[in-house]
Amino acid sequence: MTNRFDKSKLPSRHVSVGPERAPHRSYYYAMGLTEEEIARPFVALASAGNDSAPCNTTLDAQADAAREGVKQNGGMPRRFNTITVTDGIAMGHQGMKSSLVSREVIADSVELSVRGHCYDALVGFAGCDKSLPGMMMAMLRLNIPSIFVYGGSILPGRFHDKDITVVDVFEVVGRFAAGTCPIEEVHAMERVACPGHGACGGQFTANTMACVGEAIGLSLPNSNMVPAPYSSREQIAVAAGYQVMELIEHNIRPRDICTREAFINAARVVAATGGSTNGALHLPAMAHEAGIDFDLFDVAEAFKSTPYIADLKPGGKYVAKDMYEAGGVYMLMKTMLAGGFLDGNCLTVTGKTLGENIDQVTWNPDQKVIYDVKAPISPTGGVVGLRGSLAPNGAIVKVAGMHRLQFEGPARCFDCEEDCFAAVEARSINEGEVVIIRYEGPKGGPGMREMLSTTAALYGLGMGEKVALITDGRFSGATRGFCIGHVGPEAADGGPIALVEDGDTIRIDAEAGTIDLDIAEDVLAARKAAWRPRTNDYQSGALYRYAQNVGPAYQGAVTHPGGKAETHVYADI
Repeated sequence: MTNRFDKSKLPSRHVSVGPERAPHRSYYYAMGLTEEEIARPFVALASAGNDSAPCNTTLDAQADAAREGVKQNGGMPRRFNTITVTDGIAMGHQGMKSSLVSREVIADSVELSVRGHCYDALVGFAGCDKSLPGMMMAMLRLNIPSIFVYGGSILPGRFHDKDITVVDVFEVVGRFAAGTCPIEEVHAMERVACPGHGACGGQFTANTMACVGEAIGLSLPNSNMVPAPYSSREQIAVAAGYQVMELIEHNIRPRDICTREAFINAARVVAATGGSTNGALHLPAMAHEAGIDFDLFDVAEAFKSTPYIADLKPGGKYVAKDMYEAGGVYMLMKTMLAGGFLDGNCLTVTGKTLGENIDQVTWNPDQKVIYDVKAPISPTGGVVGLRGSLAPNGAIVKVAGMHRLQFEGPARCFDCEEDCFAAVEARSINEGEVVIIRYEGPKGGPGMREMLSTTAALYGLGMGEKVALITDGRFSGATRGFCIGHVGPEAADGGPIALVEDGDTIRIDAEAGTIDLDIAEDVLAARKAAWRPRTNDYQSGALYRYAQNVGPAYQGAVTHPGGKAETHVYADI
């Protein structure tokens, strides 16, 4: 069975081949492996499974199912776990500072486990937002044959005969604060919004990055939109375990798959689905691992020319289960490729090109979720990049489902999210204001918090498109309304957002892609001269270390030099 694999050329030879490795082999015998099994390639099954939230509760079982596929095709599976910080639970308090940091910890921990144990390939299982890019970043960093598996989305909840998601619960908090619904309705909705296992059901960050996994070629075709409770998820896991052995045999690695053209494909799929603005943070970070230049402006360039064609929440009507039933990501990519919006020559984990995989899909004109590119929901993408005097290093906004693409108004400044949320709860935010939440960037937060609690409460108050909200932090993929994130340079670096004062006029044009602070240059220069850096309360531990190392948001908020600085790749040890 193992003759087709030359273990003398694989990393696991360092822990299993030769007389000098007898002590290492003794550990494998202790775990019940046979001599023949020790001679097989070692495949890491990395799971972000835990009991923290329903996004992650099925991942360990799926990783265990993948063992069978690895064994069937001549490998030896070795499972280990990494962390997850679940945004829905971390949201709206200091815990959210840990979220983006966890992406780096996940990538680092997977890298270290694979390096330390000399694994030959990797199948990664992730469910909640940052665990998806974190897992794929590790794959690109290590560059061993790899397949990414999403744990699947949750099924929609039902309330008053309508499908709902957890976002409806965040928004009902705003309605309660406005006095337009009783507390009994809040409690009733919270009990039914999340009916079981799986990640948030709309086109929020988890499902956006799950689509990226397929679009960029690291996931098996039409595997990631299958809901978490469906039994077919086990079959997908087995298939991933089996297929990764084919990748070892043919030496197909992540960097062969994730070329610059593949990143453009992925960015276009984010735009076409009205996906999370976090895609513009994670794609540059993934590209960085492979040594590819692909920043916020490259992402925005792809967004600018891509039609919005998937009618998904929060801007549209449908959830991930509906997307799956409509034909999944490959149904979406079928019409995109036909319209000339994808490069079909990119390699995938099937060993075939994206175009060859798409050829196996028949367009379904009867489904209602995915529009033909010839008749899109809107002619340009659901996500837009912005640049201007308020954000010289860029910013990002999701426009899917929005009716208003221009906004001008006086600034209302807050130096942390809590202060802004308190003002929203007190109903002291005025229609027409441009709300600024600053010192929440990657370095200044530290950790670049998401603002879903605040934006959802605004929406619940009926102010979703009556105010604009701008931050150097992030927004959840579940956010809707005129909400602009990733503003750079961030306030902690003395960017223009740090210099805004209450009453300053701010102009935003999501159609033209501009965001400007309307004050005289000499006034801005005087404020800059008077500005002083601020300290935060995180002067030790992981958040301190992150703040010392993290780079700007437009480059992915990464913490190390990346693939361009490498003198060797782990896969070649």
